[in-house]
Amino acid sequence: MNPLPRPLASATQHDTSARLSVELLLARYRAVRATSLVLAAPLSAEDAMVQSMPDASPAKWHLAHTTWFFERFVLALQPGYRALEPAWDALFNSYYQSVGPMHPRPQRGLLSRPSLQQVLDYRACIDLRIERAFTTGQLDDDAQRRVLLGTHHEQQHQELLLTDIKHALWCNPLRPAYRDDLREATGSPAPLHWIDSDEHLAHVGAAAWPDAGAFAYDNESPWHRVLVPAHALASRPVSNAEFRAFIEDGGYRDPAAWLSDGWATVQARGWSRPLYWDADLTHAFTLSGMRRIDPDAPVCHVSQYEADAYARWAGARLPTETEWESHASAQPVAGNFLDSGVLQPQPAPNPRARLQQLFGDVWEWTASAYLPYPGFRPMPGALGEYNGKFMSAQCVLRGGSCATPRNHVRASYRNFFHAQDRWQFSGLRLARDAP
Repeated sequence: MNPLPRPLASATQHDTSARLSVELLLARYRAVRATSLVLAAPLSAEDAMVQSMPDASPAKWHLAHTTWFFERFVLALQPGYRALEPAWDALFNSYYQSVGPMHPRPQRGLLSRPSLQQVLDYRACIDLRIERAFTTGQLDDDAQRRVLLGTHHEQQHQELLLTDIKHALWCNPLRPAYRDDLREATGSPAPLHWIDSDEHLAHVGAAAWPDAGAFAYDNESPWHRVLVPAHALASRPVSNAEFRAFIEDGGYRDPAAWLSDGWATVQARGWSRPLYWDADLTHAFTLSGMRRIDPDAPVCHVSQYEADAYARWAGARLPTETEWESHASAQPVAGNFLDSGVLQPQPAPNPRARLQQLFGDVWEWTASAYLPYPGFRPMPGALGEYNGKFMSAQCVLRGGSCATPRNHVRASYRNFFHAQDRWQFSGLRLARDAP
């Protein structure tokens, strides 16, 4: 198995650097595009076409859509540009209504044509056109910003490619592994303690991109001040062993801890444990097939409903996203990310650390609804559909996961899913009010 391309240490990582130079932007483009191919390499053509549920997409579609993004939002802006395959425009448009029609999302798994090889050839051709545009100086500042956005967009789809194929392979009774050579990292049990925080004013979010220099999505802006009440944050995420205690105490059978919609979802879908856990509560499906559950690793593949119910059962609550960010903004972006090659949440590497695993391992559900910040303005044109129109009936997650590229996240990053979603690497960290 080829290793992942080396990530760039640049303004795309966290905070401080100036905007990427043309040379660094091209290098980043190449690295991101190569990573997608490495992630898809273990999949057969049959694997790459599978769509196991409407919320997921086939790996082949992810490879094509991310390429379409560069063609449609970068190359197509050049005078006289002719699309490589005009008939594919609707196939690989995701949700950009202002761009044109799109193939229905639940039916992406029906697209046996174009073939996987044709999609790979499409990627190679668009890559050549992008490279030519770089070397001939055809990309102005706006086009370069769109390339940078496109690389972050593709990194989002890299994580989705992994979570979607994991769900598809789990649906196969054979429980086949995505890769059977993934190593098992080990750690030590980390005792949970509480980090107290006094009431304070916190600066939240990021300055509006591209004015900030370093990349941030429009939904992270504008940078603003928030009064954060006194509270305490757990030193680490909830572990598998702790969540198992909730299950064994009848957590999925007692409505007392559940929100009304959560309890209705549990009843309707027959949930009794996290997604991918076997009924024996000792084994779970991973990207390396069935493995014994590590009791000290963060629990993952739980919905926001399950995270909230566990927190109530534990006498705590989920943190708000401003509470989470007020702690994370002082921490380096380091942890178990896609780049580590483990592709599974791991126990805390340093159990004595004061605040552990804020980044990587699992996305952490918050109690915050996904809503615009005061003064939010979406990106202009069709790209304004990227984030803003989803600010309804979704919840915010923070921190990244074991399937997130390290140089894609930052303290201000706002991920969002519906409260019932749990096929992502989503877990939880507890918070509680100050006494």
